[in-house]
Amino acid sequence: MAAMAEVKVEYERIRQSGRDRYKDLSRPKEQKIEWWTNVGLSKRIHFQTGQSSGRPLFYYSCGRASMVWELKPLQQQANVRVQELSRSKELHRDHRENRENVYWRDYYKYIQQREYLYSCGRNTPIWLVGKGAQSAEDRPRTRQLAEPKQPPKEYEGARQIETIIPKPALKGEPSERTQSLSFPKKRPEGPFRDPVWSVPVSAKNASATERCAELARSKSTPDSYQKPKDEMWPVSKAARRATATPRVDELSKPIVRASMDHVQFNPDAFLVKETALKGVVPKRIETLSRPIDR
Repeated sequence: MAAMAEVKVEYERIRQSGRDRYKDLSRPKEQKIEWWTNVGLSKRIHFQTGQSSGRPLFYYSCGRASMVWELKPLQQQANVRVQELSRSKELHRDHRENRENVYWRDYYKYIQQREYLYSCGRNTPIWLVGKGAQSAEDRPRTRQLAEPKQPPKEYEGARQIETIIPKPALKGEPSERTQSLSFPKKRPEGPFRDPVWSVPVSAKNASATERCAELARSKSTPDSYQKPKDEMWPVSKAARRATATPRVDELSKPIVRASMDHVQFNPDAFLVKETALKGVVPKRIETLSRPIDR
């Protein structure tokens, strides 16, 4: 009896704790500030430094992305490390400049020209052509190289899409044969024979030749051909008077099975046997039936 009382107390405790858990789960989830939009973020935000700001938490986003702050770069100052890295690299104390380059002798002169106005001055130099070179005549070899490449002799130009008919063809006259062929075919208007006409007596009394009679004869079957057996054939008297054996009678009887309504219906399905009512629960089952304390 004491064990049963402990079981009831434990069961009541589990049932009560389960109800409390269901109550906690039934409560709606509280909304967080990060879920709101800019309209709902008009409240002042307090930072860890103690400062506060009334601007929205998410300035350029829908309310779920990282925060974007408004910075004023003009008021910012670089630290010592950035200033040190921004200095240009100094030349070595033993450095000596290279000898003068013949191609860049007039570098500053060419850099001021219009061609190098917006470039770094490292492209191919554009030099001035002398008057003697401008008035010089070309050589035969230069003329030969200046001529465009000629197409081969077998080349034929593209044909025009619209064929141009020559004037003699436009003024030409057709021949008599062409005119005769151009006329439509003449067909008689009738009278035509009726679809049903009378057969003469001589045609009715005509007899077929031996060749026609031979060709009209149907193809015969071979000598070994047997006709198919009929589906229904007469039963012999001996078969009618025959009696079946006991084994055949036994096999001819159909199997009688109970219907599913009778097979599944069991009125005593939920009755407990008297021996089960008088049974005693062993100690092992009683210990296993107790809930685990967590």
